[in-house]
Amino acid sequence: MISRIDLRGDALPEGAALRDLLPRAEFDVEAALEKVRPICEDVRHRGTEALIDYAERFDGVKLERVRVPAEALDEALERLDPAVRAALEESIRRARIVHRAQRRSEHTTQVVPGGTVTEKWVPVERVGLYAPGGRSVYPSSVIMNVVPAQEAGVESIALASPPQADFDGLPHPTILAACALLGIDEVYAAGGAQAVAMFAYGTSGDDGCAPANMVTGPGNVWVAAAKRYFTGRIGIDTEAGPTEIAVLADSTADPVHVAADLISQAEHDPLAAAVLVTDSVELADAVEKELEPQIAATKHVEDRILPALSGKQSAIVLVDGVEEGLRVVDAYGAEHLEIQTADAAEVAARVRNAGAIFVGPYAPVSLGDYCAGSNHVLPTGGCACHSSGLSVQSFLRGIHIVDYTRDALAEVTHHVVTLAEAEDLPAHGAALKARFAEGELDQHNGWKVPGR
Repeated sequence: MISRIDLRGDALPEGAALRDLLPRAEFDVEAALEKVRPICEDVRHRGTEALIDYAERFDGVKLERVRVPAEALDEALERLDPAVRAALEESIRRARIVHRAQRRSEHTTQVVPGGTVTEKWVPVERVGLYAPGGRSVYPSSVIMNVVPAQEAGVESIALASPPQADFDGLPHPTILAACALLGIDEVYAAGGAQAVAMFAYGTSGDDGCAPANMVTGPGNVWVAAAKRYFTGRIGIDTEAGPTEIAVLADSTADPVHVAADLISQAEHDPLAAAVLVTDSVELADAVEKELEPQIAATKHVEDRILPALSGKQSAIVLVDGVEEGLRVVDAYGAEHLEIQTADAAEVAARVRNAGAIFVGPYAPVSLGDYCAGSNHVLPTGGCACHSSGLSVQSFLRGIHIVDYTRDALAEVTHHVVTLAEAEDLPAHGAALKARFAEGELDQHNGWKVPGR
């Protein structure tokens, strides 16, 4: 069912050579880019009319309007199962605790007497958030996008989720209920690349959407391609690919736990990646044996779990020891990384590349998906080696404010002029010299203002 890659015995290669040995889902954003380009430009020129046409073409619904009416949000919340509401509220509460602590404060540094640089943090003015709605419904993704944006102080937040034929062309009611719980009243029934285009270009009319400065949220390859298409016009979080779990485990791990966690990510999508890295052949054998009964007891087997676990993106990777395992998981850069080893906290502290790290047997990835307080919008496809998950920081911009007195400027002018002339940019130095009379700078480092 799941393949094995044996990296024992020989020295592990370095860098890209090691990455190339590891399993990975095929996710060709570049190929998808050419297909979403005309869709994005159609939305640019036809606006809401194009969104309605694509809803009929891709989602099988004929929309009368794209913006979700306020009464639909209220009704979704009223009809929400009380247990689901309580769970969503707890997820929101925990996410706020974590993300509120991420807020940045203004800081002023005195570089020299009379010269300061202040870094202030300014939230993005308007963001468009995307909540997918394909094989599953993801109100948790609404929380993971909205909470950090709100805690960052974003003033204008809009959300898009695909229209559903089963719900009269509205997004799934649990998505709408989550929006209502979070106080998000600007919601659009739009999915895929066309939703990203709506946020990037904006649409006009009574049902129109103002353009956003930034778009975040997970989605399929078409959403990722649209994000790439608009990079530069809007900010994005990441080009999210198929979900991934990697588990670094030794002989102390419970195969029941490991198998359950691999299956939990495989049920997302047939392209989902499930990777076990271990130095224990006995554990590998036990996990393989455990997969069969657990899969038989769940759902989404034929259309998601089996294709995911048997695909080239999933494998059991055998290594000589935990040290080698650490090198492998760092090279892999998993979206979700579980550490199920002896001294798991110490091992986790040494990991360099992961979207989120889950320590020990009682911090499974599923906890992070919903109620750990952490964010589950994370880098995939190895991007964890250079990118972070969604956070308050994602929605903030750091701006430096430079404030120098005349004396502080005079004291450093000769250095600026010297560097400007070294770069053959004499006007840069002249801009400083213009502020002082001839001979005025003699007292500063014995330097004069030439030609003044």
